[in-house]
Amino acid sequence: MEIIEIAFDNFTITTDKSKMDIDAIHDFLSNYSGWSNGIPFDRVKTSIDNSLNFGLFHNHSQIGFARVISDFSTIAYLGDIYVLDNYRGQGLSKKLMKAVMEHPNLQGLRRWILLTSTADWLYEKYGFKKLPKPEIYMELFDSNVYKH
Repeated sequence: MEIIEIAFDNFTITTDKSKMDIDAIHDFLSNYSGWSNGIPFDRVKTSIDNSLNFGLFHNHSQIGFARVISDFSTIAYLGDIYVLDNYRGQGLSKKLMKAVMEHPNLQGLRRWILLTSTADWLYEKYGFKKLPKPEIYMELFDSNVYKH
C-alpha cells in the first residue's frame, strides 16, 4: 500500500500506520464521536490495523482522522472521519477528504459507501449523494454492541 504524506503550514496528513496516535483516536471515537461511543480500545486498534488510515496532525499531535475499508478494486467504505473541535472551520476537513479521495490506491472504484448524520455538505463536494434506491439497501446493525 502506498504511503502518502502531505505537509502544509504546521499540519501533516499521512497514511503511515506507525504514526497514528491510537490513544487519541480511541479517545475521540469512544467519548466524543456519537457514532461509536464506548468502543473498546482493542476494537479501535484492530480497525486501524485492518484499514487504510489517514491521520491529520498539527505539530505532531493527532487532531483528525479518517479510515477506509476497501478491496482496492471495486468498493470502499469511508468512516470514522473527524477533526477536533478546536481545529474546525480552517478547511482541514476538506484537505483530509481530498487526501482520501485522491489516494492512488482508491482510484477507479465502482462504489464508495459513507454513513453520516452530519456534514452532508462536506461529502457532497466529493460526489457523495443520498441513496437513490434506499429500498435496495440492507444492513445488520447492533446499536448496543459497545455497551457494557
